[in-house]
Amino acid sequence: MSTITTKDGTQVVPIGAAGLAASKLVKNSTLKVYTGAPHGLTETHKNQLNADLPAFLKRGREPGGT
Repeated sequence: MSTITTKDGTQVVPIGAAGLAASKLVKNSTLKVYTGAPHGLTETHKNQLNADLPAFLKRGREPGGT
C-alpha cells in the first residue's frame, strides 16, 4: 500500500518528473495531487492532507490492501 502525494503549484520538482513517474513505478499506489499547492504542502495544506490520511490508512486494512 502506497500513497504518493504531490503538488502542482511549483516547479522545484516538476510533477511529471516526480509524482507521476513514481506512481507508475510503485505497484498498487494511489496518486494524490494537491492542486496549486507549493513545495511545502505539508504545512500549507496540512488540514487537507490530514483529512486524506484516514482513507489511505483504511485502504491498507481492507482485504487485498497492500
